[in-house]
Amino acid sequence: QVQLVESGGGLVQAGGSLRLSCAPSGRTVSRFGMGWFRQTPGKEREFVAAINWIGGVTYYADSVKGRFTISRDSAQNTVYLQMNSLKPEDTAIYYCAATRQFLGVRARMDEYDFWGQGTQVTVSS
Repeated sequence: QVQLVESGGGLVQAGGSLRLSCAPSGRTVSRFGMGWFRQTPGKEREFVAAINWIGGVTYYADSVKGRFTISRDSAQNTVYLQMNSLKPEDTAIYYCAATRQFLGVRARMDEYDFWGQGTQVTVSS
């Protein structure tokens, strides 16, 4: 079992930046593909970004491409989501997820095996 813990959310003004972190408890996620998703009330959870187990392959939703960067630090056993040029429409609960399918990158929720509890990101206009 993998328990994921997100941190780094908060309130920021439009145009600002935040960095989210995702760290597992109980075991390493070095052999897992990792992803970030987000969800707003009344909407389905949507894909944001993914990274393969080595960290050499990344994939982004069009809505965040060029503004967000996903990365991983194997030594720290942590995955990050650097969010720049934030917009009010980025406001959501952000979830970290891990998949045993570590080859390539995954963008569908059903491809992920473990999820964190989420961290709130609020962008004010």
